[in-house]
Amino acid sequence: MEKLTTSEQLNSFIDSHDTFLFDCDGVLWEGSNVFPNVREAMQLLRSKGKKIFFVTNNSTKSRAAYLEKFKKVDIEANLEEVFSSANATAAYLKYVVKFPADKKVYVVGMAGITQELEAEGIRCFGGLDDAGAHDVDEIPDDPEVGAVVVGLDIHINYYKYCKAFTYLHNDPKRLFLLTNADSTFPTHGTIFPGAGSIATPLMTALERQPDAILGKPRLNMLESILAEHHLDPKKTCMIGDRLDTDIDFGNRGGLTTLCVLTGVTKENKLKSEDNTIKPTYYVDSFGDFASLSN
Repeated sequence: MEKLTTSEQLNSFIDSHDTFLFDCDGVLWEGSNVFPNVREAMQLLRSKGKKIFFVTNNSTKSRAAYLEKFKKVDIEANLEEVFSSANATAAYLKYVVKFPADKKVYVVGMAGITQELEAEGIRCFGGLDDAGAHDVDEIPDDPEVGAVVVGLDIHINYYKYCKAFTYLHNDPKRLFLLTNADSTFPTHGTIFPGAGSIATPLMTALERQPDAILGKPRLNMLESILAEHHLDPKKTCMIGDRLDTDIDFGNRGGLTTLCVLTGVTKENKLKSEDNTIKPTYYVDSFGDFASLSN
């Protein structure tokens, strides 16, 4: 594990890779605030002809919505470069599970999940429609439900938990999918509970683990990216701010990994004797690379 601080180190790092996979929250931005010099650093990579992909566990936005955010914060991106746990979940249901057309998905989560499911022609319900106060005296079963998907949900309530529990408890053959298992996510200078924390009460009540978890550090998204774009893992680097998702994801996939200290992971955690997940390199901020274009 080496900290990149000098121009020589930063240049050598860039030159030794053809492709860079980026986490977004905590790496490029925090909320709506782009970290200093990130735009310039990203432009540097593109000027050198590097391939760039954005690989995020955030399931609250669809890829189309992510593109709108990239435009808003003035960072170049296109749809083919964006991979999220929401579209990975939709792809898993359509191409791996071959989810039947006569079944539908109950969603505990935000619009990103429902939009990606609908884009793949998968019927779904719940999500934002079940936000707010609801009567939970009786929740009937629905025989058309074939799966329950849980992601980050800032409108989580007891009603959603009861519906998800009812469907999964009444028929254990129904799929229980989790977009990602992040316990927290960074926002507004702090961290809040993530999708993994949202799903924990269901796992406890059901005494059941999810049938599949689609986000980092699972390799579903990575395998898809590598195959679709014919990438060489040995010339590819994963850049992230979380050890247990981004860095573990890259390490498991045989990639070089770079940890930035602008998000969840801080230097004391990185160097802790208890830390078993080590990146290949780390930097204070991805924006540090912008100094090479000066």
